[in-house]
Amino acid sequence: MTYTGNKNLITIKIRSVLFPVFYFLLFIPLLSHSQSEIKSGGKKIKIEHAGSLQFDKKLGNGAQRLIGDVRFRQDNALMFCDSAYLYKDNSLDAFGHIHIQEGDSIHLYGELLKYNGNTKKALITKNVVVNKGDMQLTTDELNYDIATSVGYYVTPARIVNKENTLTSNTGYFFAKSNDLTFKKNVVLTNPQFVINCDTMRYNTSTKITYFLGPTTIKSKDNLIYAEDGWYDTYNDQSRFSKNSYILTKEQKMYGDSLYYDRKKGIGRAIKNVQIIDTTQNLNIKGDYAVHYEFKDLSLVTGNALMTQIYEKDTLYLHADTLKAIGNNKANSKNRSGEKNAAKDQKEQASKDKPPVLKRKIKEMKIVGKDTTIIYEMVKTDTQQLFAYHKVKFFKNDLQGKCDSLYYSTVDSSMRMFGQPVLWSDENQLTSDSIKVITGSKSIRSIELKGAAFIVSEEDSLRFNQIRGKTMKGYFQKNKLYLVNVEGNGQTLYYIKEKDELKAVNRADCSDLKVYLKNNKVDKITFITKPDATLFPLDQVNVKELKLKDFNWRKKDRPNTPKEIFIW
Repeated sequence: MTYTGNKNLITIKIRSVLFPVFYFLLFIPLLSHSQSEIKSGGKKIKIEHAGSLQFDKKLGNGAQRLIGDVRFRQDNALMFCDSAYLYKDNSLDAFGHIHIQEGDSIHLYGELLKYNGNTKKALITKNVVVNKGDMQLTTDELNYDIATSVGYYVTPARIVNKENTLTSNTGYFFAKSNDLTFKKNVVLTNPQFVINCDTMRYNTSTKITYFLGPTTIKSKDNLIYAEDGWYDTYNDQSRFSKNSYILTKEQKMYGDSLYYDRKKGIGRAIKNVQIIDTTQNLNIKGDYAVHYEFKDLSLVTGNALMTQIYEKDTLYLHADTLKAIGNNKANSKNRSGEKNAAKDQKEQASKDKPPVLKRKIKEMKIVGKDTTIIYEMVKTDTQQLFAYHKVKFFKNDLQGKCDSLYYSTVDSSMRMFGQPVLWSDENQLTSDSIKVITGSKSIRSIELKGAAFIVSEEDSLRFNQIRGKTMKGYFQKNKLYLVNVEGNGQTLYYIKEKDELKAVNRADCSDLKVYLKNNKVDKITFITKPDATLFPLDQVNVKELKLKDFNWRKKDRPNTPKEIFIW
């Protein structure tokens, strides 16, 4: 060990040899004096190693300068650097290759360090790096509290954790709890999604991200927006609330709370659920919704309401549950059956044209109420649409009620079951089941099977009626122009003169045809000889003028969109 310098500077060069005993005894007073002056609220900083040690009176505060492979210790924290100034007040300034090691869990690196041993607070600047487990943080300036293992930065930082990369302008990290909080221009990038938000909290152990404030999560399939929630990046599960919605290329789903399991492909929405399909002008509301992504299956329940907007009208449909099944590959088995149905439907389509009659028929011209049926079924990209139970719908030109409803895009057909009924203007259509076949933009035909009945009201006591085993109606430009009645055909209609009822005609015929013109019944054609009787009104009992299975269901008819919720 040698002394160099002037009277104000003492340099101690430490060689890698053993000290003679007398040298050691000689300098104990000096070293013990300098360390005894280091007073702190906690333990004093200890010098564990240095290439050389200098004392410079000009620096004041009992400053000691250490150069070359410098190492300090305080409690369980080790501090490494190229050189440093250690002051009497238990603080230090360090320079070059800064490394703070706190136990075995956290490592901090930088180029400059200001450290207060009394408060155990450090300021690290220039090329700052923090390593903890598989997390690495880089920034230009970092404040770190060794006592609490809490750090924060106010310069843009980058955090990398396996597949996740996060950037933000400011942030805190809590080493003991593995929590990180980020603010301002926060961006989390993952191979499957990118998160942008104002405030975020992330735990490196649980891999759970918490959102506070406006947040967007964008993937190749959808965009999620919320102002509160969490996302488990390891298990791909999430919950969103406060003005939350999910946006896809064609749909937008709202809900007070949204839950999404990316691995299982299951999404849920709770309370004030709303699904908007912009391509189809379709809107679905309810209290609860669930979507099974891999099955391409969606369910909406609780005050479920489907709304379809047309150019001049709107369709409102309510049911206990709305279910849609899409064209996912998982449904290939189901689609094989649907393809057969489509083939059968194509073959049937050629048979749907009114047949040319080869037998002599009798015709009777009559006057009746407008029986035109115009119906435009919701046609979406989904393969199948189900509505059950207590189905009711309203459109200005058509209303309906049934227990369940099914629609398939395979054959463009809608089927109604469970005491189905349709109303169009003054006409009521009922049967055991009702089927509506649609084309690209219009209705092609309608089928009533089992106790088929068409009724229109003349007054509160008198009704025009057509009854049969089955009926099939044909449309041109969405207007009904022909109805075929097959099996047990019966008609009952009233004759008018100058808008005054004069007589009633009742006819029974196995098969018959009803022609419509200008939306009104124009004539009835009987395929076989009918059994017909014309009764003057004053010679017939009104009670007898109701055909079998007659059921006037006016009370069930919704007259406004709100009434579809009344069963």
